Amino acid sequence: MDPVPPAHSLRRTPIQQRSADRLARILDACAELLDETGYENLSTRAVALRAGVPIGSVYRFFGNKRAMAIALAHRNLDRYADGIADRLAALPATHWRPVVDAVLDEYLAMKRSVPGFALVDFGVPAPPPGSPEADPNHLVAARLTELLCAHLGLTPDATLGRAVLVSVEATDALIQLAFRTDPAGDPDIVAETRAMMHAYLARVLD
Repeated sequence: MDPVPPAHSLRRTPIQQRSADRLARILDACAELLDETGYENLSTRAVALRAGVPIGSVYRFFGNKRAMAIALAHRNLDRYADGIADRLAALPATHWRPVVDAVLDEYLAMKRSVPGFALVDFGVPAPPPGSPEADPNHLVAARLTELLCAHLGLTPDATLGRAVLVSVEATDALIQLAFRTDPAGDPDIVAETRAMMHAYLARVLD
């Protein structure tokens, strides 16, 4: 079962498996249509039609398409964290560089394969200033700091949290550049991004 988005992004949290499955179909349809039509042309009616559910089922969970996209972003972040955890399970806790590589590799894998991820990765297009969605990289950095510390046996502190946040912001910009240059992600820019992450995080992890 897919993780359920946070309650604050839903009108109603699914309790039964059937409702959770319906919510997953709605979010899957939303992701597919984002790739096909873009965010501006996305509509709740089109999502309902693609998901094979009544329009009322969409409005049962979401007040509008932005709420639906926010829930998709939260689901993407949960999947990202789960994917990293799976990768880390195969890595020793003695060296941090392979751990950082796993973080980047999972993001690249999602960028290349997850529907709708190009427009809605962990945040929504043009979020209102000051809204919780306006700065999704803070959420991403917090989850990554938690994962890194758990795997490497580190104690999270402000210095490490700030370094991870800066790394996330820089990596986000560079990976956007890589995928603007090449639809599959320019390998040379990806390599430079990896080198940047290693060099910068060495200040706090070596």
